[in-house]
Amino acid sequence: MTPVVSIIIVSFNAHADLERCLESLRTPPPAAAHEIVVVDNASSDGSADAARRWPNVRVIESGANVGFAAANNIGIRATTGGNILLLNSDTVVAPGSIDRLLEELDRDAGVAVVAPRLVDGEGHAELSFGRMIGPLAEWRQKRLAKSAAVEALTRRRQSPDWVSGACLLVRRADAEAVGGLDERYFMYTEDVDFCAAVRARGRRILFTPDVEIVHLRGRSAASAPGATREHYRRSRLAFYEKHHPRWVPLLKLYVRMFP
Repeated sequence: MTPVVSIIIVSFNAHADLERCLESLRTPPPAAAHEIVVVDNASSDGSADAARRWPNVRVIESGANVGFAAANNIGIRATTGGNILLLNSDTVVAPGSIDRLLEELDRDAGVAVVAPRLVDGEGHAELSFGRMIGPLAEWRQKRLAKSAAVEALTRRRQSPDWVSGACLLVRRADAEAVGGLDERYFMYTEDVDFCAAVRARGRRILFTPDVEIVHLRGRSAASAPGATREHYRRSRLAFYEKHHPRWVPLLKLYVRMFP
């Protein structure tokens, strides 16, 4: 039987987080027929072997650290579910959350992507959606993310330009129509770009506060902070080259001045 949803988890040196995430998917599991695939980006901490010990979890080893976008695409191509859930290894999924996200997606045929409210381990909300990235929108997003307004903003159901790829449910037909995630982004901004491609086809993005997922944030990134900063800079530059080419010279100057 074809799964209703394929759950894809990219792992890179996040053994403990991955175990916690898989445990949350098992107790209890989603009611909808599903498959779970872990794509491991050449972890050196035994993540792949640990994931293999879980029943009904398939592990794909990418053979190298190919990045977040490329690893998710490997998972998309290897699965068959009519819907795809991109899920970070540093998330904890509450019982019933995935089924409620699927219900949200089924409610409106015009919606291609649904994402939940993300909170940290202490229950503080994350600003996990926003307007299309641009110089002014980026400035506004950073200010909002640090403000007291985040709690109220994340309590409203809305159709933003993008939602976080930490937990993103998309119809397979829409994911395949845009060719998956753009692999020029090693990590960061690939979710914004993906949502932009989906919207360009006249499809909608939905953020729902009625489903809440714990996101512990940045565990894989914390293992290599220098490389993470470099990947962020490269992804941001690639994003502007694709979507805002006129701003690229100024962005390059900024990066040189503030490395």
